[in-house]
Amino acid sequence: MGGVSCSDHCFGALFNSRAISHQSVRRRRSRRAKMPDTQRDTPDVSAEAPANLGDKLRHLRRKSGLTLKQLGALTGCSESMLSKAERGHVVPSLDLLSRIAMQLDTSIAGLFVDAPERSCFVYKEGERPKMELGAATKDGHTLLERLIPYAQGRQLNANLHVVAPGGGSAGALSHDGEEVGFVIDGYIEITVDNETHLVGPGGSFFFHSELPHRYRNIGTTTARIVWVNSPPY
Repeated sequence: MGGVSCSDHCFGALFNSRAISHQSVRRRRSRRAKMPDTQRDTPDVSAEAPANLGDKLRHLRRKSGLTLKQLGALTGCSESMLSKAERGHVVPSLDLLSRIAMQLDTSIAGLFVDAPERSCFVYKEGERPKMELGAATKDGHTLLERLIPYAQGRQLNANLHVVAPGGGSAGALSHDGEEVGFVIDGYIEITVDNETHLVGPGGSFFFHSELPHRYRNIGTTTARIVWVNSPPY
């Protein structure tokens, strides 16, 4: 009585061994969880830039050597919002996408899929590359359809803006160049350097892009605008 059997001793040793093993695993997991974002988010700059907008944003951010926190500080956007944008859970507004593109040393045009070089492009209805953007209201999204394929060295950028009621730039934009637009359908309110104009079907506009400008669809139907920038923006 009072002695410890071999089976009891072996079971105790096995239990202690498993406990130590589990503690080691927990410590390794804890160290990984505390690893700085710069180490967890290792850039893969050798990979080709992906076509998906969120994946392309992540690729360019990593190529720039920025963490989500650093990019958020530069663009005035929360880290969680940027993370959701990269995962495709939210769609950035035109204003936010402009700020992100500027910090990643690219343009909104450059976030589209790169096109093969050709002397002539013809898009049939439904074939144009598209990019959906968030907007000022919950349902007011803006869809950009590229009229000119993106390529390095291109002198023009042209899109068909398809703007739902309440949609628009969701903020003022300012960049180099000039732009011109022609309204096909709907009514938009465009503000350039604090001057506001209402432009309807058949109307057009032109302004220098460095002037602060914004626009929104103030009507009850979808607006469609052919919008041209030079140089590409």
